[in-house]
Amino acid sequence: MALYNDFDSIIEPGRRPQPMFMRRAKTRRSKTAVTLAVCCVLLLIWGWRSSGIGIIPTPSRFSSNQLSYPPQIALAPELASDAEAPLTAPPAKINSTPIGFSKTNPAFHLLMPASESNTDLCKTLLSAFVLSYPPPTLVNYGKTFEGSGWDKGSHAGKIRGVYDFLNDEAKVKDDDLVLIIDGYDAWFQLPPDVMIRRYRTMVREGNERLRRRYGMVTSAKQGEAGALGREQRYTQKVIFGADKICWPNPAEDPACAAVPYSTLSKDIYGPETDKDSKAFTNRPRYLNSGTVIGPAADVRAIYKYAVKKVEEKGRGEIGDQFVFAEIFGEQEYQRETLRRSSQGIDGRFYDWLSNTLGTSESPLSANITINNMTAIPGQSYEYSLGLDYESTIFQTMTHSAADIEYITYNSSAFLSSIQAAHPSLHGLPFFLPQDLQTANAPFSYVSPGNHTLDSTAKKGLLLPYSANLDALPGQEPGQQALEPTWHTLPLATNIYAASIPALLHINGDKTLLASWWDKMWFYPYSRALLRRYVRSTQGATAAAAAERGGTRWWDSRGGRGGVWTDNSEWMGWGEICEGCEEEVFGDGKGTWGREEGDPKVVNPFGKVIIGDDEE
Repeated sequence: MALYNDFDSIIEPGRRPQPMFMRRAKTRRSKTAVTLAVCCVLLLIWGWRSSGIGIIPTPSRFSSNQLSYPPQIALAPELASDAEAPLTAPPAKINSTPIGFSKTNPAFHLLMPASESNTDLCKTLLSAFVLSYPPPTLVNYGKTFEGSGWDKGSHAGKIRGVYDFLNDEAKVKDDDLVLIIDGYDAWFQLPPDVMIRRYRTMVREGNERLRRRYGMVTSAKQGEAGALGREQRYTQKVIFGADKICWPNPAEDPACAAVPYSTLSKDIYGPETDKDSKAFTNRPRYLNSGTVIGPAADVRAIYKYAVKKVEEKGRGEIGDQFVFAEIFGEQEYQRETLRRSSQGIDGRFYDWLSNTLGTSESPLSANITINNMTAIPGQSYEYSLGLDYESTIFQTMTHSAADIEYITYNSSAFLSSIQAAHPSLHGLPFFLPQDLQTANAPFSYVSPGNHTLDSTAKKGLLLPYSANLDALPGQEPGQQALEPTWHTLPLATNIYAASIPALLHINGDKTLLASWWDKMWFYPYSRALLRRYVRSTQGATAAAAAERGGTRWWDSRGGRGGVWTDNSEWMGWGEICEGCEEEVFGDGKGTWGREEGDPKVVNPFGKVIIGDDEE
């Protein structure tokens, strides 16, 4: 008895076997199958062309395209020229003045909700200082919460505290750029100019995807009575971190079931991608509220709606993570529902066909239960929210620690060992991204100017030079050691997404806050880098830089080596982090500022202004 597969091996004498797809269909069944296949392909092409829906290819994880960026001039947003590409992809016109283009003063705010100081907060602050991020503003610092719920109201207070700060027009302008991170479990890895360039690239690429999927609309032009113009239906301006799990929202809510799929390759973890019940090999697609970046006006609108949810619906007792995930889910549910309801016959057929073939990009097409949301008349659900699916800016760590390796990019042997340890990568090559190849040297961010004369610094400085405390490789006269570069330092790398994130959000296994800290590239030099960062505020170079602003002096209030509170109080590093030195620096050199005994500082007239006047 012959099986169906046996007939595939039968050939005529003297003829070479032909591939199955080249053989002539002779039976009615085979002719019908071929005809249907051809019809489906033609209908698929026709439906795609007539519906205006673009299929956007996802770069393969085996391609080096993800590992490099086109060369760009390293400009802060306030220094960008009008010639630079706008935030949104043509032909959409979302904002005639992209972020910071009209400003000559600093326009970058770093907010950290933190009610008290501890070692974890000081680690976050140190990582921001050594990379020259804006002086952080601590939201709700010194406040106590005695409300109801598991968090005593602190999460609702975090939403209100950030919103109140953003609503202060004297401190924050609409086109300022705002970065908000959790104060106790986030570490900066790359400098702010790299982060901002990646943010702008992500916004442009995200807007192009939205334009292709949702199209354009006709609307009235601002400032031109009766004039109409075409613009994108939806835009992306505010970026949150992406997580592999959806919590604490119910699985059937739009926050979990209606959000878009990740832009990462569908087989990035192999055949088990997105099929892991424990989420370790699932692509990140859910909003994480611990990191967000965007224009102040747009971020403020999101927080305003979040405050409304907290105060009118009691969502604050569940937590800020629940609230922001719900806002994102509502936005995406509305987008997809309106798209599906406004389609013609060809668009609906395309959706049906892609869903049948398993290629649909709509989460509403999945065979799952989604709780319907009730739209409130007059309530906007569009907030220009998007996620960092590929972890180029924010790397969330829940169920993702195994995705991270600390890689030194100038060692071929080390790179080979990483590939050997992860066979599923199939020899994926690792390259340092172009934006880091062209970035300033890692040590240069702590202070502008020339440091070759640091060793001759005047003794009157608050932190006079000390060979024991300030020596950095490649920075001392006559030293043979080379200054480290981005190629020679260990950088946390998502080996599956092929990205080196600008910030690590340790929101999963909290033991990593201790076990990974000494892996950060700046850790061995942290005290010396911080001393140079603080010392740079005391000279003529610092005064001139602070006056004109720029890439090193982001905040118009000034200040380096410390933090602002949301009550406009300044606190220096020694004041907020005293007693945390050993856990933060790990060098055994003692209390900050008193490593070599109590300091003695004199003014230009020889008068002692700090320390004991006795010889």
